[in-house]
Amino acid sequence: MKPKQDLIRIVKSPESAISVDTNGKKPGRGAYICNDGNCLNRIIKSKALSRAFSMQIPESIIEKLKSQMEKNET
Repeated sequence: MKPKQDLIRIVKSPESAISVDTNGKKPGRGAYICNDGNCLNRIIKSKALSRAFSMQIPESIIEKLKSQMEKNET
């Protein structure tokens, strides 16, 4: 368990579009992941987000998550 501000929210919209929710306000089914590269690697390897949203996660979303994590490290 971590505070919400330490997590990143990923959202599946009602139109089935996956996006990174930087404000935490987008409508749709949300999933939170920790803001850590190791955590992201485990999630990718286990396909946890794909299972949570019942669909394949686009590579562009994975890249966006990686860049956001790099930005937060500095």
